[in-house]
Amino acid sequence: MRHLRKVTKLGRTSKHKEALVANLVSSLIQHSRIQTTLAKAKVIRPVAEKLVTLAKGGTLHDRRLAVSRIRNKDAVKKLFAEIGPRFQDRQGGYTRILKLGHRTTDAAKIALIEWVDYQLPGTEANASAAAAATVEEKKAE
Repeated sequence: MRHLRKVTKLGRTSKHKEALVANLVSSLIQHSRIQTTLAKAKVIRPVAEKLVTLAKGGTLHDRRLAVSRIRNKDAVKKLFAEIGPRFQDRQGGYTRILKLGHRTTDAAKIALIEWVDYQLPGTEANASAAAAATVEEKKAE
């Protein structure tokens, strides 16, 4: 029986899976939203959420733990400078998974994983901020 066993193998060796998860989480941090298979999205979600919790702490030890987990210093800088402070008041649930359907080539389930406060460029929040900026520029002239 496989009761309470939560290991997802993803058809890879353990080192390959570890590298895959590190790369996917690094991409999520850098791009704020990535498209991948549903199984991979479900695997990287807890890793990403634990890294955000580390970034909220912000200590040197937390930073070193994050570097050891994702091995990308640029992503760690962005995680601690932007993403951690952005979710400072939130107590978890930093990511969302949106199911997109099936891939046409192999019928794999595809999903988007993104930060919960992600706004598409050109949406209402961004448009209102841009409008306010243009009003301030006109006042300055």
